[in-house]
Amino acid sequence: MNEAEIRSVLIPITEGELLVPNASIAEVVAYAEPEPFDQGPAWLLGNVLWHGWQVPVVSFGALTEQQEVEPTEQAKLCITKSLVHNDRLPYIALLAQGFPRLVTITESTLSEVPDSSRHIAIAGAAVVGDRQAWVPDLDRIAQLVAHAAYGALPVTR
Repeated sequence: MNEAEIRSVLIPITEGELLVPNASIAEVVAYAEPEPFDQGPAWLLGNVLWHGWQVPVVSFGALTEQQEVEPTEQAKLCITKSLVHNDRLPYIALLAQGFPRLVTITESTLSEVPDSSRHIAIAGAAVVGDRQAWVPDLDRIAQLVAHAAYGALPVTR
């Protein structure tokens, strides 16, 4: 019997990597300076225009308080599909420190890293092959962005 495979992406960030399903990534683009929000937390860098959408840009390192500021010189933006299911917030951009790397995950290549002290934006940690990565809670991140950027948006499913 063949193992189930999940196509995934390792996104490089300042303090490590994020592991997300490949299906959640809409596109990877060069970093563009976001238009800042009038008021917002330091982790919410602002909006960028992408295919006619205003897409909020999130610094995962700043959100999880691992970094005060992340560099943007060689950065990329990983445009991810938002899990909020709201017409106002269909996408969120994650600041990446380079190009994401495609990986194929199977049960034999993935192991969970038990961790009792995590940030609410982190669903867990895993070892993929020989690399450790955080698994971001994309649903929670979308909710945090919606609240920080627009006040509380009604969530529709």
